[in-house]
Amino acid sequence: MQTLYSFESAGSGVEVKQADIVIKIKLEQTVQLFTYLVYLITEVARYAETDSLKRSSKHLPTEQDLQVNTKISGNTLIWQVLEDVAFKSSMAKWHFESTSDQALIKHIYTKLADSEEYDQYIKLQSREKQSERDILSFIFNKLMLPDDNVITHLEELFIHWDDDAEMMQLMVQNFIHTPASYDFANIISLEKRQFASKLLSTAIEKKEHCLDLIRPKLKNWDADRIAQLDMIIMRLGLCELLYFETIPAKVTINEYIDLAKDYSTPQSGQFVNGILDSIHKEIELQGNLHKVEYKK
Repeated sequence: MQTLYSFESAGSGVEVKQADIVIKIKLEQTVQLFTYLVYLITEVARYAETDSLKRSSKHLPTEQDLQVNTKISGNTLIWQVLEDVAFKSSMAKWHFESTSDQALIKHIYTKLADSEEYDQYIKLQSREKQSERDILSFIFNKLMLPDDNVITHLEELFIHWDDDAEMMQLMVQNFIHTPASYDFANIISLEKRQFASKLLSTAIEKKEHCLDLIRPKLKNWDADRIAQLDMIIMRLGLCELLYFETIPAKVTINEYIDLAKDYSTPQSGQFVNGILDSIHKEIELQGNLHKVEYKK
């Protein structure tokens, strides 16, 4: 949607090859953002060692300075990540160590060290998987995401943060609870990448056909006066309806209604719903809707 909009709002023609390059870059940026968020969590946890060293190195350290608990720096999931070959490769590729803000990491760690959740964590003698995951989930969901300094930092590094934030929260949370299901070398699967490229190329190649289906449904609306983003959203929805046989029609329509609500005007959700639903019923009646069960 964003790739099509960026090309068409600039008034330039859209070539499939050029658009495909852009969508691949955008997907790579999403992978980079996810990996960076995981990296920040590891850095906050590992700051316990840094804090301990700094406090014990004081000229006149207090007893409290000498007894800083560093349990979290040895968190089993943290080291599973840090020893992952693909994660190391990503670190080297994107130079995260030069990008991170040490003052910000210290800020989050300080909030962690002052929390009741952290106090309960370090009092546990064992390293149960659930407690190891829960403390990382607490760092991410309760300390990082609500913090304005963290959000500003992410917005400065990743211009697409606002668009990806909700998805990133879900992905990172899922990773913390089921790390074995994630491969840092393949965060976005080949299947998803191929789907994105195919949907984009289809929307470009079938533009006129989609517009021929949309225009008769506009009634008193002038197609040229309808929000450009709404037209793009409806085109993408029609392409899924017509050319992606394993995606149920209801799923497609609901997805594009949500996109219209989130990214276009307040009335766009209802408008897109009405147009797509009308075309869906018409092509289904004509026998031009061919859907198959995904398993088949």
